[in-house]
Amino acid sequence: MAQEFHVLAVDDSFVDRKVIERLLKVSSCKVTAVESAGRALQYLGLDEERGPVEFDELKVNLVITDYSMPEMTGYDLLKRIKGSQKLREIPVVIMSSEDIQLQVNRCLEEGAEEYLVKPVKLSDVLRLRDFILREKAQREHNSGKRKSRDELPASDSTNSDHRRPLSKRRKMAQH
Repeated sequence: MAQEFHVLAVDDSFVDRKVIERLLKVSSCKVTAVESAGRALQYLGLDEERGPVEFDELKVNLVITDYSMPEMTGYDLLKRIKGSQKLREIPVVIMSSEDIQLQVNRCLEEGAEEYLVKPVKLSDVLRLRDFILREKAQREHNSGKRKSRDELPASDSTNSDHRRPLSKRRKMAQH
């Protein structure tokens, strides 16, 4: 039996949280929904009260978070996850009602897999899930031949293109 795709959804808006939760469940994802970045950190074991948990214990395949939240933004949550030795491999997707290019670039540069402009649609969720599952399979397939992004030949677009965030690949395809 295939492992269930588990998404941690973070949004301070009850309505937006329910919408993303419903879209994820319709696309056959297991969903843990929390109302703040602080609660997400607690769930991931990155809060100060508990030590970090092992990545294998969580089985979280994706974190999708709102950008604008009180106390701690989605960008701050992204930085904490990517700064964690144990959790940095979890893909993080930022969603926001604001389509500000500087904000988008900042998130992608910090390691976000994608930046989605709300309202998030079912097609966005399905595309993300399929992309992350392909990435995971590729990583498992290549686990014996570990190469960093810098070691990959620049001319080999099949090896380097799939590692670019979806947003960057879309923009490159438009030019």
